[in-house]
This record gives sequence, C-alpha cells and structure tokens, in this order.
Amino acid sequence: MTKKAKKANGRDPNKKIPNSLYEKELKRLQIELVKLQEWIKHEGLRVVVIFEGRDAAGKGGTIKRITEPLNPRICRVVALPAPTDREKGQWYFQRYVPHLPTTGEMVIFDRSWYNRTGVERVMGFCTDEEYREFLRTCPEFERMLVRSGIQIIKYWFSVSDEEQERRFQSRLAEPTKRWKLSPMDLESRKRWVAYSKAKDDMFAHTDIKQAPWFVVRSDVKKHARLNCISHLLGQIPYQDLTPDPIVLEERPPQEGYVRPPMEDQTFVPEIHHQI
Repeated sequence: MTKKAKKANGRDPNKKIPNSLYEKELKRLQIELVKLQEWIKHEGLRVVVIFEGRDAAGKGGTIKRITEPLNPRICRVVALPAPTDREKGQWYFQRYVPHLPTTGEMVIFDRSWYNRTGVERVMGFCTDEEYREFLRTCPEFERMLVRSGIQIIKYWFSVSDEEQERRFQSRLAEPTKRWKLSPMDLESRKRWVAYSKAKDDMFAHTDIKQAPWFVVRSDVKKHARLNCISHLLGQIPYQDLTPDPIVLEERPPQEGYVRPPMEDQTFVPEIHHQI
C-alpha cells in the first residue's frame, strides 16, 4: 500500500493494535462466539469452517482463539494426518465425510480436502488426472453439502513472502515451536511461486457462490485473528440465548461423610508451590 493510499483511508495496515486493546476486543468477540455456539446448538445448525493458507500464515493461532471459549462437543477441530494406504485407495472425499458436522455442531477443518490443490499438487503427491478431477468434482461436492443443509465458510490466510520467512526463522529459535517446521514446511519454503500458482488455480475453480473463499490478510497475526472472528460471527445470523443469571442456593449441611486418611492416597509431588 502506498503512503498516499494509507493517508486516504486514514490507517496503516502494518501498525499493530496495542495489546490492551487486542485483549479487550478478543474477549468481546469470544463472548459472542459463545452466543453463536448456543445458537448453533439450539437451532440444530450444521457448520463447516475451512482454514487454508501457506505454512506459518497464522491459521492455527486463529483457530485456537476461536475454540478457546467453546464447548468441544459443539465445536470440533479436524486436523487429519497424511492419508493411509487404505485411504489413498478410497474416493478422495471419503476420508473427510465422517468428520462432517451433525445437527447442532460446528466443525473447523485445519486444512481440508483442499490439500489436493496445495501440497499434493505442488509436491507431486497426486497425478495430473487426479488433480483435474478434483477441480471438476469439488464444486459439486460442496454444492451437494450446501443443499443438504451444511453451511460452508472457507478462509484463505494470506501472508507475504517476507513475513513467512521471518516466522520460519523465529520457529528455529523457539524450542516450543520448532516442531511446527516439518520437512514439508521446509520444502514449501523453496516453492513460493508454485504455491502461488496453485492457489490462483484453486480459487479460479472453487470460489463458488454457494461456498466462496474469504481472504484474510495475516501479516499481522492479531489483526488477522480479530478480523477473521468478526467475519465468522457475521456469516451466521444468531440470537443471544444467554440464560438469566443463576443464583446459587445456600448449601445444606454436609453430614455423614468421613474423609479417608490422606496418607492412603497418592498425590502429585508439589515441586512448584508458593514459598
């Protein structure tokens, strides 16, 4: 964005939101997510949310903030490993179908059937014919799901080459994040252009009216999280079903119970305790 464009819209997209404001807004949005959860359960809705994008684009962090306040029995995350030999012999979409939501449930796919147009296409894990068949079949598959009553919301997290490289380097220096750099991630780092072309081709074939793609700018992670959650809330009209405040009655006397000797139980060693 040029300086002129920044001045015209009155904001700098790379200026990070203050932490205090971010935490306040995230808390507000998470409360709304709980309201949405209760509405999905009450109305028996079936919702699929797909998260795709380049490695280190910030998908996982956003998913974590969405699911953090929610009931895992209502909001499930599906992150499938590489297909087994048996799954490779199945109809391509077959391994994903069992994970689709039932009534009153939202399922978040942390990568999805679009693996075929991304890593499988770029890394040569599928044939040209399998790839072309996916592009023909996927729009019809998604239209079929929508006709059956499943709402599909698809997000693509867009990160710049420079920012992705910075995040890769930071993962090397952080022991708790080093596991995120798989051999596939390191290989994808070398194929930026190939992934860009694959993404463009995917959008051209699968950005359909019934299930369009929504692009999330994710060079600033906190902005991406807030923007994505705000958008998600706007995709499903919901009402506030928050129950009336609960008043706890006074507990009756607890009688007739003698606790066994503490020595008879095995406790976790208190290595960390207040001195």
